[in-house]
Amino acid sequence: MGPLRPLSVPVMYVLRFLSSGAVSRAGSKWRLGVGLSKSGSDYGPLTDLPDWSFADGTPAPPLKGQVRRRMESEKMARRIVMLTTELEQGKERWAEQQAHLQRQEEERQLNLPIPKGYKGGCLRSKS
Repeated sequence: MGPLRPLSVPVMYVLRFLSSGAVSRAGSKWRLGVGLSKSGSDYGPLTDLPDWSFADGTPAPPLKGQVRRRMESEKMARRIVMLTTELEQGKERWAEQQAHLQRQEEERQLNLPIPKGYKGGCLRSKS
């Protein structure tokens, strides 16, 4: 064999065909479009259920990832409940403020002085 020759193709052209994107993202747009998770391992029966069980039917101890996902789910559920409660309390407070403002406006209308020279019935509007 003869001496080794350097590659005749510039490196710039070889690197052009290499992908720098993550392979795990393949199909993520489709999954999101049909209502699934971004990646196939985020949630679902293959991720959440145990891989095996004992012969007598006793479930296997949970794996670290399963415990972590369960804790994350519980944390998210607690946050949702807290934010929903805050939202309901905010709605109630707003309704109370609106009722208070309405009562103040009615009292203001009732306490307006009668215009000078007015003859006859009530001038105040009943709105």
